[in-house]
Amino acid sequence: MSWLSVSEISLQERENAVLHNISFSQRQFQKLAIAGETGAGKSTLLQIIAGLTQPTAGTVHFEGRRVKGPREVLVPGHPGIVFLSQHFELPHSLRVEQVLRYANKQSAEAAQRLYQLCRIEHLAQRRTDQLSGGERQRIALARLLLGGPRLLLLDEPFSNLDRGHKQLLKSVLHDLGEQLDITCLLISHDPTDTLSWAEEILVLKNGQLVQQGSPRQVYQQPVDEYTAGLFGDYNLLSGKAAAALATAAGSPAKRRPLLVRPENFRLQPAAGEGLAGTVLAVRFFGSYSEADVQVVGAKLTVKARQVAAQVGETVAVSVAAEGLWYL
Repeated sequence: MSWLSVSEISLQERENAVLHNISFSQRQFQKLAIAGETGAGKSTLLQIIAGLTQPTAGTVHFEGRRVKGPREVLVPGHPGIVFLSQHFELPHSLRVEQVLRYANKQSAEAAQRLYQLCRIEHLAQRRTDQLSGGERQRIALARLLLGGPRLLLLDEPFSNLDRGHKQLLKSVLHDLGEQLDITCLLISHDPTDTLSWAEEILVLKNGQLVQQGSPRQVYQQPVDEYTAGLFGDYNLLSGKAAAALATAAGSPAKRRPLLVRPENFRLQPAAGEGLAGTVLAVRFFGSYSEADVQVVGAKLTVKARQVAAQVGETVAVSVAAEGLWYL
């Protein structure tokens, strides 16, 4: 049996199917992420795995033991699993060291090491109502980890954090996995959080698992337009424009929508190799630029490090065969 095994989990609330027949497994130390729009069932699935919500059908097994739901136990939850909600809560107006001392099940040395990993040792004498959102979240995380869990479930951990606190929390999570042998399962609506961190991604849509694969696979070969949109911008083409691009790339045209990520296009001067197009707009984003280009009656969005062409100029647009994906 897998380290974590989720088998045919379904949840029915009144007449609505919140989750439908979800099955997957996670290896110990595997970085697994769940992606999906708001309302797709991500948080509910994590709560079921943690033993905090009772499924209508299906089972969860962790380290060979079935995870029981709140209708089966006096105190909801499962040994070895902790759940950090995006709505984390800390006792009001207590000093940080009090909050952590009450939760601590570690030796003084181990606890101090954990505080250092969570970057909170300098906050010990502050009150919880004097902390920023990022500081409160790292303290809530440390409080959970003091119980010595083996699986950490993270529900939108980067939500509402500014760039600095977000990068700091990412560094903390990396160190926890490397130094404390804690396995993480994370959900996030931001593709930069999941694509750069996960080894495998599950995509939920309306309570159903629609795709499972590596970050590269779900990004470059999404199963549908919904999945494509979760992980970034895309061009969806059909008709003459799709056929012309495929032919120019040396790939057979198909009677299905053609998806091309903006960065897979190449822009060259008009005399270059590719289809002739007219630049409609250029936008500068610092590390890259975007251009809207009219090609064979369709508007393409092209992303490149630099776009030298000006609005109204003619350019050549091309894409390699491996940059094409039919839905």
